[in-house]
Amino acid sequence: MNTLSRLEATIAERLAAGEASTSYVAQLHARGLPVIARKFGEEAVEATVAALAGSREELAGEAADVLFHLLVLLGEKGVPLADVLSELDRREGTSGLEEKASRSN
Repeated sequence: MNTLSRLEATIAERLAAGEASTSYVAQLHARGLPVIARKFGEEAVEATVAALAGSREELAGEAADVLFHLLVLLGEKGVPLADVLSELDRREGTSGLEEKASRSN
């Protein structure tokens, strides 16, 4: 099991347990989807800032925050990481320009 899969499993456990007093994930869950989505967006902005003005280490840390909060968001919505990976597999070998154009139609 890779790091993201282990993290996904841990997040699922904490979402199910709902112990907001001891779990950041459960606290986010208790506050609801809009808060989780906003937190993911904040982390994405912080990663962008780190990419433009920070060090490699800062970017790595912010990227980890983005991945963590994405997994929380996916877990909240019941979307398994495997579905995201399958979509990436489906897109493999397709030009990004072609893939983007196919979504516009």
